[in-house]
Amino acid sequence: MNGSAHSAALPRRLLPAACALLVACAAADAAAKAPAKKPAWKPKPAPVVRTADGLSVSSKYRSPRNTQRRPRKTTRFIVLHTTEGAAKGSLEKLSANGECHYVVDTDGTLYLIVDKKLVAFHAGLSMWDGKTDLDGCSIGIEIVGRHDKEITAAQYATLRKLLSELKRTYEIPDRNVLTHSMVAYGNANHWHKYRHRGRKRCGMLLASPSARAKLGLQPGPSFDPDVKAGRLRNADPELARILYAKSAAVAAAPAPKGGAPAKTSAPAAPAPPAAPPRVQAVAKPAPESNVIGPGRSAWDIARDRYDDASTVYTFPNGRRKTGAEITSKEWRTMPAGTVVEVDAAGSAPENGNEGLLTIGVDGTADGLAGDAIASQSTFYFPEGKPYRTGATMSLSEIESLPSGTRMLVGYKAVGPVSPKRPVFSLCGVAWNRGDTYYWDPARRTLRPGDEITERTIPKDAMVFVRKD
Repeated sequence: MNGSAHSAALPRRLLPAACALLVACAAADAAAKAPAKKPAWKPKPAPVVRTADGLSVSSKYRSPRNTQRRPRKTTRFIVLHTTEGAAKGSLEKLSANGECHYVVDTDGTLYLIVDKKLVAFHAGLSMWDGKTDLDGCSIGIEIVGRHDKEITAAQYATLRKLLSELKRTYEIPDRNVLTHSMVAYGNANHWHKYRHRGRKRCGMLLASPSARAKLGLQPGPSFDPDVKAGRLRNADPELARILYAKSAAVAAAPAPKGGAPAKTSAPAAPAPPAAPPRVQAVAKPAPESNVIGPGRSAWDIARDRYDDASTVYTFPNGRRKTGAEITSKEWRTMPAGTVVEVDAAGSAPENGNEGLLTIGVDGTADGLAGDAIASQSTFYFPEGKPYRTGATMSLSEIESLPSGTRMLVGYKAVGPVSPKRPVFSLCGVAWNRGDTYYWDPARRTLRPGDEITERTIPKDAMVFVRKD
């Protein structure tokens, strides 16, 4: 009997219920015949590999920049950093920019960011013993934490194993395991009219002999070779004392004297234990404050981010400005009691203000270039117009450049690139570094080297590389 005949035989009052029953049966039959739904997709857990020394390394934050990075030709140094921020945000920034090889979290978890054989842009503007471009010859390790706080026991354990493996793999001596605060330097600015050491305090406490001993390292360098040679000036005497005073004292400590026992008929008394070498006391870091006052300037608080758009100044009258909005005159008359919030937006990269700069975003022209504002090594790129060097412009012309004008400080121009003058002959291995820039004369645009391939080099391009 079909459904129609059956429904016709039913009393009229039962028809609605019968229809509902038929619809339900049909739906159930269709569901039984339909293919089973696949379970909701879940991401696979990030692969974990083990190193030769048995360390577990997670690739959860492996940088997308790996495909753009060239292999290092040599590995002479290991540079230790502190993130100066919490784990998640730091990992995301470091991964997005490819700014280190490894990150050690507070619980000892080890993350791979950039493959250890490739270049990672972690050292930025740096120099050690006259050698620049440390990115091209070093491995960078970020430790989640702050420069003025000791790292955790779990971090010490992981870092010790990692350093042991890397030192053995690349034959790196202990003396070449450095902190970022040792190698970073700064260009001229409002407070220091010369190239100077002290731009970063990153990793500062990891330079102490006690921290190095926990990491299986001998005491580090006892002086700054570039300051000693006059290549850089010391802009942070307190930092220099923290980095080098203890190591210098340990290196200079005399060996314990062992004299022969005095001649006597009585049995010689046991010699007292030799006193440990005296180590010169080192000044502890002064309590840090983010308030401008006597002896504490905006540079002392924010360092190279003092005029960045991510640094916010709250004046005593309640008015607020970003570092990029403050004028030259205001820097010189900054009132005591001004509160400085560094990276208030939580977006500044670890090595900001080192390559291509933007007037009105990263700061003012004189704030970004200092005494080099009108130098042959400073270049200005007004939007849609030809570039010019500072040496061809008057101060009034530079000061009238519109917001959004980009600039390079401490660079030299090589080129143009042509079949007879290939880029490799112009700037060697620096051709595809992230801090090398290509000027397209037809489009009047700039692109960083790590976004350039041999096939995409603009016709007749000028290439801007760091000036050593």
